[in-house]
Amino acid sequence: MTVDHSRAPVLEALERYHRHGRLGFTPPGHKQARGADPAVREVLGDSVFLGDVLATGGLDDRLTRGRVLQQAQELLADAVHAEHTFFSTCGSSLSVKAAMLSVAGPHEKLLIGRDAHKSVVAGLILSGIEPVWVEPRWDAVRHLAHPPSAEEFDRAFDAHPDARGALVTSPTPYGASASLREIAEVCHRRSRPLVVDEAWGAHLPFHPDLPSWAMDAGADICVTSIHKMGSGLEQGSVFHLRGDLVTPALLGMRADLLGTTSPSVLIFAGLDGWRRQMALRGKELMESTLALAAEVRAAIEEIDGMHVNDRDDFCGPGLADDFDPLPCVIDVAGLGITGYRAADWLREHRSIDAHLADHRRIGAQLTHGDDRETAGELLSALRELARAARSLPRGPGVAVPAPGELRMTQAVQPRDAFFGPTEDVPVSAAAGRVAAEMITPYPPGIPAVLPGERLTEPVLRYLRTGLAAGMYLPDPADPALDTVRVVGEGAAGV
Repeated sequence: MTVDHSRAPVLEALERYHRHGRLGFTPPGHKQARGADPAVREVLGDSVFLGDVLATGGLDDRLTRGRVLQQAQELLADAVHAEHTFFSTCGSSLSVKAAMLSVAGPHEKLLIGRDAHKSVVAGLILSGIEPVWVEPRWDAVRHLAHPPSAEEFDRAFDAHPDARGALVTSPTPYGASASLREIAEVCHRRSRPLVVDEAWGAHLPFHPDLPSWAMDAGADICVTSIHKMGSGLEQGSVFHLRGDLVTPALLGMRADLLGTTSPSVLIFAGLDGWRRQMALRGKELMESTLALAAEVRAAIEEIDGMHVNDRDDFCGPGLADDFDPLPCVIDVAGLGITGYRAADWLREHRSIDAHLADHRRIGAQLTHGDDRETAGELLSALRELARAARSLPRGPGVAVPAPGELRMTQAVQPRDAFFGPTEDVPVSAAAGRVAAEMITPYPPGIPAVLPGERLTEPVLRYLRTGLAAGMYLPDPADPALDTVRVVGEGAAGV
């Protein structure tokens, strides 16, 4: 069947809505901007409100007979070689939970790479799924985690044959990718589904020089944030399905359990328009982006004190299997400053917002939305940062543990630790206690501490020194980390 990718069903329905002059006595209450505060209209513009209509009983009729959303999802599935696609307006944080719940239920096991995003941990807490943690591949020199190998998943299945499936994050926010074909084969040999958290991989299906994307590699479910590396609006996410190990009805039911009944048509429109853009011009756009990224990376490498992590840094025996150059991860250790200080300086002095920042790196994410003008601004700012770094205060260092010291024992299941009796103890007395909260350096949002893990001094020291150096920890009950929330004395498992 011929598919017409010049169509954009959501955008076309929105245009019809305005052309017919529909008058809604329904939410949203701003009534096409008429009720919005004038000061808000001045900042946002009326087009935001004009695109904010009710999805059912507005964009489509009350019985969705126009199949507007269904058509848009079918077109996206075709564009990326999936069998089914679901739109989400709650970000991949929701999508990955729906994917997990379609594979495992309460008290069932799921193999999960320990470098998972905090949204995965939230899914464990809400669902009661029992995680079997699969070790990432640690780069002890650069203090960086890469996705677990297929061999690690194979060993985990051998040790836990009752596990219902596996979940791996690929690519990471740093651009490191797993061998998804091999991991999928490990899963399918046991008739178990593979879920890939590919939040950072919206662009991967559209150019052969990028790492293989999850659906082409044999994954069963793939979660993708279109707002990260695509053209979607914030919170625009999709999840794709292939094969018969998970039925579309089951995945849709799990998504419906978590999703909003008031989805944003604005976000739907962004997803729909991005699909059309990439289906028609994706290879061309990514070709230009990859060429620009190569130039930018080469120019940064010429700046004294900076190094752009490349394939040779990230890939090889015991490291990642593939590499995406677009996150453009810059090591600033040679400048004698942390990534936190570098990111703060760029924002304050050059109005440049870096993406991730850690104890030695910043991320300068490049997409098809960049051009020579934005690249020139970035390079100019980085050169000025290199000159300014000599006079910047060195600041406190971060006590980054060795890989073996980062991993802690899962003494209690995440759900039980989070919802059970808790107490707040001084951080000086927390080692040996079982955490009852997540503690997550953000971005990239990979928890250093999970509920149910037995705390150790090296990890607590890492977080305390990181906080002093500029690390952002959004989730602990005590933002200053003077105290840590732990499972109460006498609770089971402690």
